[in-house]
Amino acid sequence: MKTLEYLIIGAGAAGLQTGYFMQKSNRSYIILEKSEKAGSFFAQYPRHRRLISINKIYTGHDDPEINLRWDWNSLLCDDPEFRMTNYSEAYLPNADRLVDYLNDFADKYQLNISYNNAATHVEKIDGVFHVTSEKGEQYIAKRVIVASGMFKTYYPDIKGIELCDRYKDCSVDSKDYRGKRVLIIGKGNSGFEIADHLLHVASLIHIVSPSPIRMAWDTHFVGHLRAVNNNILDTYQLKSQNAILDAEISKIVKKDDKLEVEFFYSHADGEVETRLYDKIILAAGFEFDTSIFADDIKPNLAIKDRFPDQTEQWESTNISDLYYAGTLTQQRDYKKTTSAFIHGFRYNAECLNKILEKKYYGNEIPYTTLTNSKEAFTKALMKRINSSSSLWQQFGFLCDVIEIDVMTNEAKFYETLPTAYVHSTASWTKNRHFILTLEFGEKPEGQSSFAIDRVKSDDVENADKSVFLHPVVRYYDAGKRIGEYHMIESLEADYYSEELHIGPLRSFVEKHLGMHVNAMNPVN
Repeated sequence: MKTLEYLIIGAGAAGLQTGYFMQKSNRSYIILEKSEKAGSFFAQYPRHRRLISINKIYTGHDDPEINLRWDWNSLLCDDPEFRMTNYSEAYLPNADRLVDYLNDFADKYQLNISYNNAATHVEKIDGVFHVTSEKGEQYIAKRVIVASGMFKTYYPDIKGIELCDRYKDCSVDSKDYRGKRVLIIGKGNSGFEIADHLLHVASLIHIVSPSPIRMAWDTHFVGHLRAVNNNILDTYQLKSQNAILDAEISKIVKKDDKLEVEFFYSHADGEVETRLYDKIILAAGFEFDTSIFADDIKPNLAIKDRFPDQTEQWESTNISDLYYAGTLTQQRDYKKTTSAFIHGFRYNAECLNKILEKKYYGNEIPYTTLTNSKEAFTKALMKRINSSSSLWQQFGFLCDVIEIDVMTNEAKFYETLPTAYVHSTASWTKNRHFILTLEFGEKPEGQSSFAIDRVKSDDVENADKSVFLHPVVRYYDAGKRIGEYHMIESLEADYYSEELHIGPLRSFVEKHLGMHVNAMNPVN
């Protein structure tokens, strides 16, 4: 029987990142991994091996922090040279290179991983977790962090769905689809990845789901359809035998050697139609598997029961001391920001470690002390605006905070915290504070993402109408938002102009500091 502070389930990118921070904090932990090596998800997915997470090497910048804005695969660590960008020059690398990198990361930091040893049963006795592993080992852990990802195929409620091939194990040999009529269920990148692979061999490809396609360039959510997978859209609109269908499927029936599908179309005045296919591939995504949890500690689920329900601290809403890391954390920002991906959840793992250190060990969340002045505040904010990767990647979801103690007028500058956590934490809601985020503005209705009427680059007065990613600073007093400042968007995200950027921010800071300035500590 081994007793630990933390037991982490899964040695994927999230488990490694979480373990790294646990190790830095000198906490006792173990990572249980079902496979023989780290990163087993990427050893299997995407099926055609090309990642959709970018790997940009030549950015024009020397600052490793800034470069993480365009490096979506590296984990956070204390070696700025140890990056995924050293493993491939491809903008969209082969997934095998990511597996190599993740295993080298585990080795470099000597993370405590037990391979070929899946967690098979989790129960809670007298307030602590008892975990049984595949090897029959028993662990007692004060806290469990689930970083296992999502491997269980999600099955829509369709009669006959079992007749489909699954994305996870369908053939990727194009010869098996020669001259075939193929239906793909699901309009995510996995479905379009399959379609792109089959364009040259299938006689016909239809992709179906009830809702229309959402393009990543419209939504800023990188899990929506990416350009790298959208070649079939051309073939649909240019009358090349393929089609994208918005429809509900009511049933799938075997008809001799064919599969008959009944569709209820979403945009055809209730039209019902049946069509025949040779192959149907289910690519509707995955869901969280709760089978390892004892019946009395089954985690609450959310979003069609596909994700574990979580608090702003990524803790289970019904099981105390049970936390989540990695792609599972996307329940908090579902299809909005980047928690589903390495370049988002690596920062979530860093935040989780800060939160746990404070919650269970009384360790103050790291901060730097600032002089309580407009110049000091402006300088600190501008540095983060021009360099932060966490705020850039987790736009709106993560923030920086300048807290002003109402009794001492001391100012503390906190970097990279969940915005919702800040809004729910008493010390911040009682005090005065500034919050910095990077955010997209709202695109004017009916306008193409490539033809937006933008504000002029020097129109500071209308900066709040900026549509592209731009800095936003808000001022709060006793939990109430008093002021909001938008910095005018910049084409290359360079915010160095005294007239357009620094000066207006300084004026905003000065205005709100001046509301409560202490005569003993005047604004400089």
